[in-house]
Amino acid sequence: MGLKAKIFGEGEGYDYSTLCMPSLPWSKKRHPVNFYPLDEPLPLLLSLVMGLQHAFAMVGGLITPPYVVAKFSIDEFPFANVELQQYAIVAALITSGICTCINVLRFEIPFSKKLFGRNLYIGTGLLSVMGTSFTFLPIFEIAIRQMKADGIEGTDAYGKMLGTSMLCAVLEIIFSLFPGKYIQKMFPPVVSAVTVTLIGVALTGTGMKYWGGGVVCAEMIWKEHSQVVDLVGNVVSGVPSAACTGNGKVVLPYGSAEYIGLGFSVLCFLVAIELFGSVFMKNCNVILALLFGYMIAGVSNYGPEGLAYVDTQKISDAPAINFLWTQWFGIGIYAPAIIPMLIAYIVTTVESIGDITATHEVSELRTDTKDYTQRIQGGLMADAICSILASLFTSMPNTTFSQNNGVIAMTKCASRRAGLATGFWLILMGVLAKIAGIITSIPDCVLGGMTIFLFSNVLVSGITLFGSLNMKSRRTRFISALSLAVGVGVTIWPFAFQDMRASSYTAAFWECADCSEAMKGFRNGVSIFLSTGYCIGSVIAIILNLILPQDPEDIMPDGDDVEKKSLEDTLAPMAKDEPGEAKAETSSEEEGIVTEHVEESIA
Repeated sequence: MGLKAKIFGEGEGYDYSTLCMPSLPWSKKRHPVNFYPLDEPLPLLLSLVMGLQHAFAMVGGLITPPYVVAKFSIDEFPFANVELQQYAIVAALITSGICTCINVLRFEIPFSKKLFGRNLYIGTGLLSVMGTSFTFLPIFEIAIRQMKADGIEGTDAYGKMLGTSMLCAVLEIIFSLFPGKYIQKMFPPVVSAVTVTLIGVALTGTGMKYWGGGVVCAEMIWKEHSQVVDLVGNVVSGVPSAACTGNGKVVLPYGSAEYIGLGFSVLCFLVAIELFGSVFMKNCNVILALLFGYMIAGVSNYGPEGLAYVDTQKISDAPAINFLWTQWFGIGIYAPAIIPMLIAYIVTTVESIGDITATHEVSELRTDTKDYTQRIQGGLMADAICSILASLFTSMPNTTFSQNNGVIAMTKCASRRAGLATGFWLILMGVLAKIAGIITSIPDCVLGGMTIFLFSNVLVSGITLFGSLNMKSRRTRFISALSLAVGVGVTIWPFAFQDMRASSYTAAFWECADCSEAMKGFRNGVSIFLSTGYCIGSVIAIILNLILPQDPEDIMPDGDDVEKKSLEDTLAPMAKDEPGEAKAETSSEEEGIVTEHVEESIA
């Protein structure tokens, strides 16, 4: 193979025009796309192009949790520690790049055969990328807020959460050692559906706060209420403020039309990309729409003074190059967050199993083989190890990213080389710190227009999982309804159990202003658990799944007993049978039942 072939590839399988050709809406003509399997030796240029698409598809999601925590939780009002915010982005990008490479390469654990009787791995060996997990965002926010209310500095509080994350990641290591069949029994599809849906509900609400101007001003908007102003005047402390300060030099109340309009420009561009964009543009639509909204904000000004929505000083102040450990956080443990963090790792275990299964399917690999089970084990181990590494790298926990399965499905590229290229681009973006400077200068309202769409995709994934369940089953409906009732309820209104911002230990459920320090810590742990919708909702779903009996057999009018089949019974073939044979037997049995009833009706 010559140098040209190594860089560009040879043959019809490497057609770059297909990736970049714009699409015409409502056109019946579609461009054919070649499929590149797992071990396809992609040429260098195509590897970099495919990797860049994955990096663009995930960069908006992986930088959001650390940026939000650094800006709104670690930092103090008026959130002016730009250096901290930029470092959080740098650390997240570099960490995600390193963890992606680990997961794609897959390493065998030495002596695992002798110790456990089977080979164990770190990594899936698939085009399965890793990034900062949204699952831990609500816990980090609530726990850091509670620690700061107790007088702990924001950076020290973040360090305690990093140490707590490292400790709790051991749970996922234990899960990765279990045989696959036991994991599937512990976390059946109904639990996965409930968990993912509740995460989507929580995050979508957070995105709406950004869209209106910012999280803090959204939660403090009650200060602008006419009854408050008329009755008590301005004696209420202005910190935290009801005015949104994260939009350049423009300071307006939450929900101002200017903020809503800028965020809406992002959503409009998303629709335009879906109508006219090429395959490449559709795969990185989130980051492109964010940049479009950023451009609109950059050319817009407010008022006769010409106040700017984009603070370019943040870009100027950013260093040219940055790396890990340029900011210091003392590692510690925050005991009240241990139980919620353990639950979060259970949640990520459920998510990762689904993500890896989806990656298998879009990579056109079978999911009824020993190789699939080994990749599940390796993926869970990689989640745990990379979450520990992430804490050492001063970043939040890393897990598999589900949205990149859509990139594989659209580009038809499942090659591992594209995954390694993704890791390369992420590390490069992190090292070039000016990129972090650009991201931190994006107005909160523009970021909200992007995040509300990005977060709602998590919600849609949960709804999709419900669509694969047998919702005619009374047992499944009961588990889903009860767990969602509590989970969605506390997500929409967490202040039944959680203290309102700047009002610590005052929630009527458990007022604890005069409690001892030990009791305050225990009370905070209970508060985090009860006010985090996917924590309490997932636990309820797991418990109900364990204690509720299976549905009884349906008694048909003619006296025939027709047993209901659960999702697991319908989808999982017997180990000794081929999938096709199992499906054929099931179809034949069902056809016989239908035919029998039709003949009786005719008679």
